[in-house]
Amino acid sequence: MKKADIKYNIRGNMAEIVKYPIGEQDFKSLREMGCLYIDKTQYIDKIISMSNKYYFLARPRRFGKSLFLSSLQYFFEGRRDLFKGLYIDSTHWNWEAYPVLRLDLNTEKYEVPGLLDSLVDNTFKKWEKEYDIKEIAETLSTRFQNIIASAHEKTGRQVVILVDEYDKPLVGNLNMDENFEHYRAKLASVYSNFKSSAEHIRLVFLTGVSRFSKLSVFSDLNNLNDITFDNDFADICGITEKELIENFYSGIEIFAKENEISFRDACIELKNNYDGYRFAKKGSDIYNPWSLLNCLSKREISNYWGRTGKPTIIAEAMYRFDEDIESMLNTQCDETTLQGFDLRNVSPLAMLFQTGYLTIKEYDRGTHLFTLGVPNREVSESLFKELLPYYVKVRRGGDSETVVRNIVNSILLGQPEKLVKNIDIFLAGIPYDMKMEDENNLHNAIYILLALIGTKVETEVHTSDGRIDLLVKTPRFIYIIELKFDHSAEEALTQIEEKQYALPYANDLRRLFKLGLNFSSKTRHLDPPMIEEVVR
Repeated sequence: MKKADIKYNIRGNMAEIVKYPIGEQDFKSLREMGCLYIDKTQYIDKIISMSNKYYFLARPRRFGKSLFLSSLQYFFEGRRDLFKGLYIDSTHWNWEAYPVLRLDLNTEKYEVPGLLDSLVDNTFKKWEKEYDIKEIAETLSTRFQNIIASAHEKTGRQVVILVDEYDKPLVGNLNMDENFEHYRAKLASVYSNFKSSAEHIRLVFLTGVSRFSKLSVFSDLNNLNDITFDNDFADICGITEKELIENFYSGIEIFAKENEISFRDACIELKNNYDGYRFAKKGSDIYNPWSLLNCLSKREISNYWGRTGKPTIIAEAMYRFDEDIESMLNTQCDETTLQGFDLRNVSPLAMLFQTGYLTIKEYDRGTHLFTLGVPNREVSESLFKELLPYYVKVRRGGDSETVVRNIVNSILLGQPEKLVKNIDIFLAGIPYDMKMEDENNLHNAIYILLALIGTKVETEVHTSDGRIDLLVKTPRFIYIIELKFDHSAEEALTQIEEKQYALPYANDLRRLFKLGLNFSSKTRHLDPPMIEEVVR
């Protein structure tokens, strides 16, 4: 049993103990320790009230999928004592125990093919012993079939099958074709029993990050209920704004006091860093529960989600697709695009969405298109830090963190000359093997830089007579930057003048700088810049 993080909150004359269940994924342990729990049992009621017996839910990592699956396990095992005071306890469920088979694939990294076989074999052995199966079949598929039938026969009740992170062996091997195919075949042989053993099954519920279109569980089950985009299940995982205020009010008060800010400002900080996810057309904005719990427990804003795993596969795929990053991270698509993976034709949008680096921002019922975007500051920092080495390797003047810090300082202090100097150091690190036929990779490198330094940056900003390459705004300064590729800095500044890019900011009281820059593919440096400050 994991030790819950305990905080003592004072409100008025009353003291209360708040136990934040950091990393606790077992519903029984959470309830027995008296940890704070956001009641999601109304979704169990929805599931048992529907006619479907096969369900699939995709959510990003660290979003509470395992905890919900655990609550399903104890619910079907008849543990009413654990649900006292929760929504489901007030329903007319008979609370009789069903045989529950829970397969947890979240415990291994699957770097070599044999790991899955070993995990499944050990799990099957436990079930074979529990249901007194003497004759053990040779294949995993037949063994699972026998286990399902025996559990039904021994208990007289149909079986509940729960699979946690059903796709983890596949997600971890997207770039390793041989391993991927080995795991795909093994998982397909196990999951094929969901259809062939239907008479013995009460419920199948799978969770994962991705919906792999060429896996048998999706191709064989015509009645599979994918609730990933379902409006009725939009809030099944994560924490809504309403749930935040109702359950974490005292925690937010302590966080605000510790950081010497108002309650309102504390809510804004939490929202900017950890909110912003949305999983359905009518869904609420959702907070990442892992990050929110850690933040309120430690009373400190930090990148908690990023520490739990690096998006290396995502970064490699984005670099391989050779697309404009800013456009990719602010785009529109239909639901079909987001639903599944095809190994031979991986959709970058599906990959980014299903792993949590993109989320739904809006839905247009007229066009049936979703507008996608990066959820929040924490995700943006995680993604761009991972992308940076693919586009820039600092070759002189220190490491990338030092260069980025120097760029931040020059922007905030209104020092355009130093800004250009440090950008030049940054751009000099663009790998020599990077394709440089056009300006796309150059713009990607700049976009990653500005996203990392946290300024309000816009790219390809439309004006009445053209498009600004880069527009950077701070509380005191505005930078209009035109960046050319194998042309001249003079030409870049001339374009700013002729297109009147500064005109919309004529009445803005901030100091405004116009920067004409040109990057030479031969020298791998910026030419001497053209810098002008607008005098008002």
